[in-house]
Amino acid sequence: MTKRVGKQTLYLPSCPAVAGYAAVVGKKEGEGPLGSRFDYIAEDSYFGEKSWEKAESHMLKQCFSLACDKAKIPASELDYILAGDLLNQCVSSSFAMRDSNLPYLGLYGACSTMAESLSLGAILLDGGFASAVCALTGSHFCSAERQYRFPLEYGGQRTPSSQWTVTGAGALVLSGKGKIRVTHVTHGRIVDAGIKDPNNMGSAMAPAAFDTLRAHFRDTGRSPDDYDAIVTGDLGALGHDILEALFKADQVDLGPCYMDCGVLIYDLTTQEVNAGGSGCGCSASVLCGHILKGMEDGVWNRVLFAATGALMSPTSSQQGESIPGICHAVVLEREA
Repeated sequence: MTKRVGKQTLYLPSCPAVAGYAAVVGKKEGEGPLGSRFDYIAEDSYFGEKSWEKAESHMLKQCFSLACDKAKIPASELDYILAGDLLNQCVSSSFAMRDSNLPYLGLYGACSTMAESLSLGAILLDGGFASAVCALTGSHFCSAERQYRFPLEYGGQRTPSSQWTVTGAGALVLSGKGKIRVTHVTHGRIVDAGIKDPNNMGSAMAPAAFDTLRAHFRDTGRSPDDYDAIVTGDLGALGHDILEALFKADQVDLGPCYMDCGVLIYDLTTQEVNAGGSGCGCSASVLCGHILKGMEDGVWNRVLFAATGALMSPTSSQQGESIPGICHAVVLEREA
């Protein structure tokens, strides 16, 4: 029996389940609208470490441990860890997991990494190659600023279209038991809209989100009305509006069920984050701290989670390259 539905979508008959999940964030994120939804809020951006990069690793390790505890599955019983972050060579996630003594798959999809790790973990379970895996993703504002833009001491000014890298991590453990299940995944194609401004990620990523979501609707025969929530991340306010406009031009209304993690995580009117949140940890912490809890509480029964990423590097931007975008989508359904 083929598990492929259309060109880009896979149906997972075993419907791997979310056994446990956790979200760890920084102080700024804890002060936002979703503060009460996170498992742990750090008051110190260093997380007790001596550098921001070490802090990011500490945050990921803490989030991983919390997710395993909540899943009631010892870390030693996991078959795989699938993890990634924004730093060069994904050092924060690999350093966080270097003492785990578990098979480790390091991933890079920029801000789409949470959906990438979740989708690949679900495929491993559905294929019978694993019985329990952990998908883990995070980012840190300070380490990302040092790598991608300017040191914080520089005090550079931000454009209205810029986004604030979330200090946060999300982890979820997939196994055979749980009320929330992964039923479909739609892997996206690289879409390059020709945007070269690294301070305008929303415009660079929105076309990729449009391409993947349109492929999902085409492959499955579904429409936005078939979902209680369609959640992108992390387009921010500007990218959110661009995606809506692209679908309207295609005569499709995403409707009130559409929301974006970059808009949800901060109060855009009071927290001075310009167009909203971004970074690997944005969609990861919103998924594992807000969306999954909402599904457990019965707020949403079927969610289309579509994380987006800007596939750039500091070097490519300095050389004047455009910013390719990517988006991967995962369908999460709650059992009645």
